Amino acid sequence: MTITRTAWRAVNRQVYSQRSSLLTTASRRLWSTSVGGASKSLGSLGKFLKVSEAVQDAIATNKPVVALESTIYTHGALGDDLDLEGIVRRNGGVPAVCGILEGVPSVGLLPEEVAHMVASSPKKVSRRDIAFLTGMGMMGQRINGGMTIAGTMILARLAGIRVFGTGGLGGVHRDGHNTLDISADLTELGRTRMAVISSGCKGFLDLPRTLEYLETQGVLVSTFADGRNGNVDFPAFWARDSGTKSPFVVQTEEQAAAMILAQESLGIESGLLFANPIPEEFSIPRDEMNKIIDQAVRESEKQGASGNENTPFILKKIRELSNGRSVPANKALVQANVERAAKVAAAVSQIISGDIAAPVQAKSQPQSYTIPKLANKPVINDVQETKPKVEGADIMVAGSVAIDLNCDYAGPGSANDPAPHLKTSNPSRISQSIGGVGRNVALAAHRVSGDMKVRLCSMVGNDIAGSTVLASLTSAGMDTQSIRQLSGPSSRTAQYVAVNDANKSLVLAMADMDLFTTHSFPAEWSAEVAAAKPKWLVVDGNWSEPSIRSWINAGKKSGAKVAFEPVSNAKSARLFCSAKNMEQLGVYPRHHVDLATPNQYELAAMHAAAQQNGYLENQKWWEVIDAFGMKGARERFVSITSAAMTDAGIPQQAIQLLPYVPTIITKLGDQGALLTSILRKEDPRLIDVAYEPFILCRSFHDHPDIGGVYMRLFPVAQTVDDVVSVNGVGDTFLGVLISGLAQGGEIENLMHVSQKAAVMTLRSSESVSEELGSLTGELAASRAM
Repeated sequence: MTITRTAWRAVNRQVYSQRSSLLTTASRRLWSTSVGGASKSLGSLGKFLKVSEAVQDAIATNKPVVALESTIYTHGALGDDLDLEGIVRRNGGVPAVCGILEGVPSVGLLPEEVAHMVASSPKKVSRRDIAFLTGMGMMGQRINGGMTIAGTMILARLAGIRVFGTGGLGGVHRDGHNTLDISADLTELGRTRMAVISSGCKGFLDLPRTLEYLETQGVLVSTFADGRNGNVDFPAFWARDSGTKSPFVVQTEEQAAAMILAQESLGIESGLLFANPIPEEFSIPRDEMNKIIDQAVRESEKQGASGNENTPFILKKIRELSNGRSVPANKALVQANVERAAKVAAAVSQIISGDIAAPVQAKSQPQSYTIPKLANKPVINDVQETKPKVEGADIMVAGSVAIDLNCDYAGPGSANDPAPHLKTSNPSRISQSIGGVGRNVALAAHRVSGDMKVRLCSMVGNDIAGSTVLASLTSAGMDTQSIRQLSGPSSRTAQYVAVNDANKSLVLAMADMDLFTTHSFPAEWSAEVAAAKPKWLVVDGNWSEPSIRSWINAGKKSGAKVAFEPVSNAKSARLFCSAKNMEQLGVYPRHHVDLATPNQYELAAMHAAAQQNGYLENQKWWEVIDAFGMKGARERFVSITSAAMTDAGIPQQAIQLLPYVPTIITKLGDQGALLTSILRKEDPRLIDVAYEPFILCRSFHDHPDIGGVYMRLFPVAQTVDDVVSVNGVGDTFLGVLISGLAQGGEIENLMHVSQKAAVMTLRSSESVSEELGSLTGELAASRAM
């Protein structure tokens, strides 16, 4: 940010006065926004915390981001040419200045916004002040605030930033053991996970007690060696050496990045302090600096400067006593720290993306570390493979787990024009969560299954996203023992991006699921399913065609019922792929797949693939179709569904796929769900008058197993006007349905409670509603119907 202080004060005062009424309106809108309408990437914080688009984009795309405090501009005395944001950008990073603008906590302040803050006599804001200024902003009193180190740590952490570059840290003041004058920076480091790069602490503080206090707070303190060997001193701001040894020493930015990611992966919430010694050419010799400091402290005591007045008084005296040398030294160290922070942030991004291989512990040498070479063949994480396997599971779900990004269009006039516009940037609310079809189905089943065991079989990369996924699954109480963690260039954790219109309806989705189409372990999968002996195995369409067939075969060999979730139009066709070098799909009654849950478009894609690849020419398929004995069925189709559905071919397509999948539930959005199923000869529904409206046809053919076809349209459980997100709705439906089936329920008795679960997810900001557990009793009751 190359802006002079004079220019700051002169920037568009008139513009800001004209904008004040607009800001009042915007502020009211901000505080009145419902939690459900806030940015899901920040949860309910989305209505309290403003994060710039540049910072949001950088975090979402794994670009290096460096947090910067705004007090260095609003309350600093270092001149107009620090150019800290330029330093970050020249090192490949995105700067994120933090502060409170017009009563709104903000991350990624623009130059003109900082200029406005500087000109408005802003408050100095630490942890204790944030709620006051924000609350006053909610009530219309728009106060600006420059963020201290402690305050910046909080906002940066909430925004998802890992690295913060600053000048000098606060500490324990001399005689602090009596006065209890201890900087809030230290306690913040004890409770907020943030990597802070500073030039140690200001030299007039009690450095030994400061380090002791940081140790008590559980803060990792390490000093960059900066070309030195062996133990080095913890720096004293203007002096490279303090006479107090640093607890740890770090040689490179990559080492610091690895520590940051280790802290994050282990879930340790305290901060990390990386001390960066002032560049040697600007340092002031320790002995000389100590004399200057001692005199400044004595004069401070004589003048009675205490509390908030103490540090500014001492800094002013040091400037005088050093003949002004402390000022260029201060500027140089701040710039050096920010440059170091940008390099550390870049190293973090490179480790996450796999451009830098993170060290792993060697099995044969517990105390040594090696850097593995990335190979095309995935390396299965050793820890994952040595986990004990659970002997049994009632439900197994073989499918994807992914990082989900949900983009809801939020443009002006979206009520009348709800669709985003092509080939341009659209305003939206973007949220991030853990998702994936397999994960969602498994989690939904887990939340309503009581004592039944639900196991997810999936894969993640050996990256930060993978570790985040595993931690999320564990925190939800799910079994993760059948999730493989893979390493290698083709082993990125899966990601899914959904673009929705203003009504939350899907417009476009992009999925990176290469992990599931690239890697296959059929022998291991078969062994796991055989050992677990599940009642139901759910397979989603994210796997490759051979993998889908391997999972299905493993399920049938173990005696499990198999359900197929198509996932998307393109992936739904994988069930009916060209079957060269693969075992053929079985035809009723020796079918391999018992249930499928496509939407109407996926049903059409499945039907087209079956037709194209010869599945509808199989002699055994014809035998089943002939056994239905259907002639002139249009009137029955229209009666059970509607003329529109019949004209769209939905019931006809379902009928033609029944020989391969004898129960198909076609999800029709606000039109409900169409259940189509083969009835065996002995099925009591064939002679029960209550079911007569849903018997599409009866078989008078001599087929030994087929008695007829059941077709029933289930209307939606409830019309939902307050949709929060459509993400995971169909997955929730299937997960609850499978749980009910595994508990012995009949499918038509489970439809309503499964649709009710889908409604709960529609109203949830999560891809699987956290309230599903409330349906456990209703699910049990449906079994007795």
